[in-house]
Amino acid sequence: MKVTIVGTGYVGLVSGACFAEVGNDVLCLDLDASKIRMLEAGEIPIYEPGLLEVVRRNRAAGRLHFTTEVERAVRFGTVQCIAVGTPPGEDGSADLQHVLSAARAIGRHMQGYKVVVTKSTVPVGTADKVKQAIIQELKKRGTGSDFTVVANPEFLKEGAAVEDFMRPDRIIIGSDDARAVALLRQLYAPFQRNRERVIVMGVRSAELTKYAANSMLATRISFMNEIANLAEAIGADIEEVRRGIGSDPRIGYQFLYAGAGFGGSCFPKDVKALQRSAQEAGKPLRLLGAV
Repeated sequence: MKVTIVGTGYVGLVSGACFAEVGNDVLCLDLDASKIRMLEAGEIPIYEPGLLEVVRRNRAAGRLHFTTEVERAVRFGTVQCIAVGTPPGEDGSADLQHVLSAARAIGRHMQGYKVVVTKSTVPVGTADKVKQAIIQELKKRGTGSDFTVVANPEFLKEGAAVEDFMRPDRIIIGSDDARAVALLRQLYAPFQRNRERVIVMGVRSAELTKYAANSMLATRISFMNEIANLAEAIGADIEEVRRGIGSDPRIGYQFLYAGAGFGGSCFPKDVKALQRSAQEAGKPLRLLGAV
């Protein structure tokens, strides 16, 4: 299958390399010419265990390509994956300018049927905005075209992203379009040979699932830090407490370590973005505010 990845950052490069690894023909687009030159020279702009080897192997096999040419990239893949950054705005909301710019570029150059996939972490309702952006560009061209926008959030951990992509816990596909779902099932078939991992749901549910997952993990970390503070005050050992509650299968051990708190490129901005979305919907999340 021919797949275009828009953006060669953390999510885009891992996704493109792993799709190529299972036999797809992948073209990665980035407007940063220096980054593309680096990738074409067999180097990568980020460090992620195992990624460099996957990129080099699939470059050598002719399955993984890189370009700065927008029109070429849009016309290349039936599946167009938008994997650009969504940095936090001053009010905590996700900045969608890069996502919508990618959508407009697709609308300007697309020919034939396209499945436009949002892999970036985006607020609920973004798929609708992407769809409208594409339609507006098609109207400017005086043409119509068949396309579907699908939400397909990623669940990659830094330091284990290649492993997470190749052996996913779940594959979320947000769409009610049977043709698009069938195409993505075909694309993801190599990643779920031993059991069914695809969960099909509504677009908005898929968009919310990513934010809810990250916010839950951030909440677990925050909760354990509060319990650790209490344990210190009353003479209890937080490690013993962690083992005691983690042995309950309903709770488990992951993300129960007390420490400096949560950080990184995802949890802080995603918690703030979900808070902002909830406020706009008139349903403020008080628990998340405390987190």
